[in-house]
Amino acid sequence: MATTQILFAGFGGQGILFSGKFLAYEGLLEDKQVSWLPSYGPEMRGGTANCSVIISDELIGSPIVTAPDILIAMNLPSYDKYETAVPAGGKIFVDSSLIQRQAKRDDVDTYTISATKMASDAGLTGLANMVMVGKVIKETGIIPYENIERALKKVVSSRHQDLAGANLKALAMGYQY
Repeated sequence: MATTQILFAGFGGQGILFSGKFLAYEGLLEDKQVSWLPSYGPEMRGGTANCSVIISDELIGSPIVTAPDILIAMNLPSYDKYETAVPAGGKIFVDSSLIQRQAKRDDVDTYTISATKMASDAGLTGLANMVMVGKVIKETGIIPYENIERALKKVVSSRHQDLAGANLKALAMGYQY
């Protein structure tokens, strides 16, 4: 891997920023160059939320992701907005619980996973983001799956360590899907 640009997109409350931070931390732990750039609307919950992550073997010139190699779309407005930004040969991951439409392109690999429903059915409400990340890890190899626990220890605050196990379970569900 030289450089991989990732865009997480959805709405506030879906864990978009947390997902990006998780991948960025694991990139750091792998001694990669990393950029993590959150972007969100003024609303507390329900507004837009995006997170650009770049993981590279080389220095990163800009944290802006305009042509993501990997797009994780957690809602329909995000899918509609960013689907065309992914270059041919890229990968798009779609939460089919919230996005019912089919891909408009056939020059990218599109993976649909009903992450929100899977998380809810497993009693992991609010962890659809980590189900999606598990699927991303499986299909891209962006980070080593066997190292996910160490990255979780970095991003799950000490106040919320009781949620580390649930996050691991959600990642495993996506990875095994």
